[in-house]
Amino acid sequence: MARGLPKRQPLPGVDNIVVVASGKGGVGKSTVAVNLSVSLASLGKRVGLLDADIFGPSIPLMMNVHEEPLVDDKNRIIPPVNYGVKCLSMGMLTQEGDAIIWRGPLVMSALQRLLKGAVWGPLDVLIVDTPPGTGDVHLSLTQNVPITGVLLVSTPQTASLEVTLRGAQMYRTFGVPIFGLAENMGHAICGNCQHKMEIFKNTTQRYVKEMNTKILTSIPLDGNITECCDTGIPMVLKYKDGEYAKSFRALALEILKDIDSSKRNTDKKL
Repeated sequence: MARGLPKRQPLPGVDNIVVVASGKGGVGKSTVAVNLSVSLASLGKRVGLLDADIFGPSIPLMMNVHEEPLVDDKNRIIPPVNYGVKCLSMGMLTQEGDAIIWRGPLVMSALQRLLKGAVWGPLDVLIVDTPPGTGDVHLSLTQNVPITGVLLVSTPQTASLEVTLRGAQMYRTFGVPIFGLAENMGHAICGNCQHKMEIFKNTTQRYVKEMNTKILTSIPLDGNITECCDTGIPMVLKYKDGEYAKSFRALALEILKDIDSSKRNTDKKL
């Protein structure tokens, strides 16, 4: 079996790959991936966003990119660009509303096409939005490309954090660094007095210790999130002066710092 495993090969022109993962569905991974990508681009970075959720792609809607991508003379997909971010998703290659009813091998073939059959470079960072679970997509990513680090996303609930913990353990098993956790929807900010209101009984800190990682940012729940996702205008752009946008700017800076740290560690080993 070891002889049959693929070798990790860098994507041409892509300096870093950052995976957004949780294990749990419904915690806001795609929303985090979109707003992080746009925040990194606003800091002057060359950014790509790959939607690796083959069965439930949401990036085309959230990034307002619906046209079918072009291909170059080598039959490589050219990711369309919006908000300064190169985007690619299975949702751009299928008819809107069509269900994708595939077995594992077809899913892996589609992921390989989106990942290695596209003209991603030159990029400073490729953000990969992953589906829930710890299955085929996650395994394929860890086996095929060098991942700079993983950003975990979870709401501060035990049910969510326990599954996120298992996801973190899976990536550690494959030797992939965990950058930290983005706590999502754990609190809200009052629009009148700006008071921070806790929504859940917060258990994040205990689980972060078990994961042996850190909380990179706490992202507030905002009533405008649904509107922005549905209209394809990221929150960090439409409400750029709000607490939501500030939390993502802080997250983007933390990710860049961790990327630099990871690069220094790699250079030392070499």
